[in-house]
Amino acid sequence: MDNKDSEAEIHPLKPEDAKAQENHENSVERRIIIKQSPRLSRLSRWRTAAFFISLFLCLIIVFAFSFVIPCPERPVSERTWFRNYDSAGAYQFLAIEDVNEDKVQDVIFAFKAGNGSGSFNRSCLDEGLPSPCAFLAAVSGTNGRVLWERPAAEDVEWLQCGIQQLGGAGAQACLVVGKPTSLTAVSLQTGEVQWRQSSDFGANYTVLAPVSVIPDVDSDGVQDLIIFIATGAKIKTFIHSGKTGKQIGSPGSLDVDGQARYVRLDLASSSSSYFLFYTENSLYAYSLKDLYSAATGMEMKLPGLEQDPQWEKNIDHATHRFSLLSSADIRYLTKIPGPSQENLLVVSSEMATLLSTRSLQSVWSLNVSHVVREPLLGYFKPDVLGIVLESEISPNRKKVMIVESGSGAVQWDLKLNWRAESPGPATLSTADHRSAFLIWGEYQAPGNETRSRAPLQKLYLFHPSYTNVLLELRNSTEQVIAFDAALFERSRHACYVLLRGPQAGEEPGLVSLMKRKLKEDVSESRVIWLNQVAVDSEQYVRDRLYRMRFQSRA
Repeated sequence: MDNKDSEAEIHPLKPEDAKAQENHENSVERRIIIKQSPRLSRLSRWRTAAFFISLFLCLIIVFAFSFVIPCPERPVSERTWFRNYDSAGAYQFLAIEDVNEDKVQDVIFAFKAGNGSGSFNRSCLDEGLPSPCAFLAAVSGTNGRVLWERPAAEDVEWLQCGIQQLGGAGAQACLVVGKPTSLTAVSLQTGEVQWRQSSDFGANYTVLAPVSVIPDVDSDGVQDLIIFIATGAKIKTFIHSGKTGKQIGSPGSLDVDGQARYVRLDLASSSSSYFLFYTENSLYAYSLKDLYSAATGMEMKLPGLEQDPQWEKNIDHATHRFSLLSSADIRYLTKIPGPSQENLLVVSSEMATLLSTRSLQSVWSLNVSHVVREPLLGYFKPDVLGIVLESEISPNRKKVMIVESGSGAVQWDLKLNWRAESPGPATLSTADHRSAFLIWGEYQAPGNETRSRAPLQKLYLFHPSYTNVLLELRNSTEQVIAFDAALFERSRHACYVLLRGPQAGEEPGLVSLMKRKLKEDVSESRVIWLNQVAVDSEQYVRDRLYRMRFQSRA
């Protein structure tokens, strides 16, 4: 065998032999191809059939979803709706939350009556309460339909909605602080009572609002509540479980020198929380760690229970007085968001001062006297935060100012007649990164300021794109108990809500809750030129502001 191979290598094939061998190989390959071609043809036909079958199935599915299976109907929000209650009184409370999770905001409010509406036919006796009692109700923002109603307490001292993890880790609820003393957690989605607890707050107490949520201190997986109760010259501190409502530890006691209010500051620089209590004469500061230790007698290291060294240097630990300002005549403390931290606006009887919470130094000061209500935030310039201040300049006369938060410069101001019981302003964010401002009062042109009657309650809209224009939206002759404005659907459907009628402590009467789409009033509004110089036609101004788009800010 080896000799033959060697001979083949030494004597290669002759051309004729090579050609014959090549023809033989080609003939073999053709026979193999002929044998394989039927198989390949059948495979190709199967692939073609599978492609057309898949295409046919896809067309059937598209046809079914497009024409056969109906798409879920989007709820159509009514432009205006009313909800009326006879023989009732209203509490000064409105909350706007998505109760039924349809991506449209709903309205939660409280009224006092013997029975609820006919939708649920609930009475005070159903909850073992004397009649009349306080009802908490949620109505659909889409059409005003009652979503749920709940007799909540004999009377209401304080209401707060949208509290996370109240009653459970995934729960969202409203907290009702009732009279006589009771705490009730009501589910935001269903109106069912999550828990109810009685508590001994003492006689003639006042709840310092709002109720604050603190980290989970009883290790049940749900954040807890801290409630401050003012009784005379003392403030009592109560910590309650967010899951069950039970009191944790014993009440703490804080000494103050008068009727106090408070604001909570969460310092980003040190992950610590401080509670500032202010009276007409003094300012007091307590860390959350101090309050927790006083209530439970224990030390615990939790997020938010640290102390800030810079703040601790300015606190007298014997009295807890805070040496923040030379003037102690404080009317309001308001948190102002900043690029990296919250700052603090201190409003006294004659001055407004912005303080840095990091350095505790003044950023700017502005002369402003007799501010009549809590400052409000909005945007006069694109993405530049402004502060709305309302100050009394004479009896039944006020001045509205928009102040730039970074510099303290006055960007816009307006003088109006007003009633002390008139609602406060509201703001809505617009797509040009500014705000629409809704203001209550009565405008009188310069030179026509004689007043022989009580001022009317008129609602005005102002947008910075027209600094010399007010739109008069509506004229309300009824008593307005509560007012708010919001986007009822994300980036669209801007509305305002009015709660009108007698208050809960007055003689019962007709209580009316109304939602009104803002653009409906804009199209019918009266244009007021503030400087008597008309730049555009009134209809052009209405049309342009009617086309104004709104957006939700994060």
